[in-house]
Amino acid sequence: MKNDATIHIGVIGVGHLGNFHLKQFSKISEISLCGLYDINEIRAKEMSELYNIPYFTNLQKLLKKSDAVSIVTPTFSHYEVAEKALNEDCHIFIEKPITDDLYHASKLLKKANNNNKIIQVGHIEQFNPAFIALKKIKNYPRFIESHRLAPFNIRGNDVPVILDLMIHDIDIILSIIKSKIINIRANGVRVTSDTIDIANSRIEFENGCIANLTASRISQKEMRKMRLFEKKSYITLDFMKETLEEYKVCSKKPIDSSNNQIIEIGNEQKKYVLYNKPSIKKHNALKEELKHFVHSIKSSTIPITNGNNAINALRVALKIQSIIDK
Repeated sequence: MKNDATIHIGVIGVGHLGNFHLKQFSKISEISLCGLYDINEIRAKEMSELYNIPYFTNLQKLLKKSDAVSIVTPTFSHYEVAEKALNEDCHIFIEKPITDDLYHASKLLKKANNNNKIIQVGHIEQFNPAFIALKKIKNYPRFIESHRLAPFNIRGNDVPVILDLMIHDIDIILSIIKSKIINIRANGVRVTSDTIDIANSRIEFENGCIANLTASRISQKEMRKMRLFEKKSYITLDFMKETLEEYKVCSKKPIDSSNNQIIEIGNEQKKYVLYNKPSIKKHNALKEELKHFVHSIKSSTIPITNGNNAINALRVALKIQSIIDK
């Protein structure tokens, strides 16, 4: 560390989401918030007073004080800011997507590897309590359907909805399906912005699994759901409510069904549907995500949402975007 055993962390970009980063970092005991930076000096001063930490009018000075930084700036600036941070020997947490193109994302990853620095990318759903519960269940889905819908918001419109919202589900699906993608189909429409506002894609994997993804930022209601279908089993995840529901079909009534609701179907050849909604311990996903970043630095381990995985998600997202733009 630059001065002592404490990890000194700076936050770059303290708008709507950056404020949440400051709030959660302030609750993590192993670190010290050494300062913040924003191109909007009025906003920087406001957040400085709120969290009682210094703000810097010069980014380079903050980087020199920091062991690690959280980059919460618009996507187009990710590469420039992250490169400067790596040049000053900082570990970096960078909000998704890692960058807006593969060339710069690969350059950042190579530089971080050469400097022995960690890149963690803000694919926050990996830390959602519902998804953590799913990882405890053995599942081999043949079909996945996801819907990520949001009302119109001026924030995030600098990138297409694929990079803004759908990339969350792309990242989740790539972590579930360990198989090569063999085909992608996609369609989308620009409605309120200059970039794609609503998109649908169908991703086909070599193992036979198909994922159907829909993302919209012009919906009347908010939704973040994913459904996984496999032979004699169906699981539904609600990322907003942080819940998981599981349905299993079996030909024999289970002896021990104390934790399940059983639905009897059929007449002559009876089958049983076991419904289970496990109790999930709730937590703040952003706090857990940032704690994981700190742990990865302290233990010199690769984060779950590392640069390689982020680039894989970005590659698929950009392919979907290019298909729509044709």
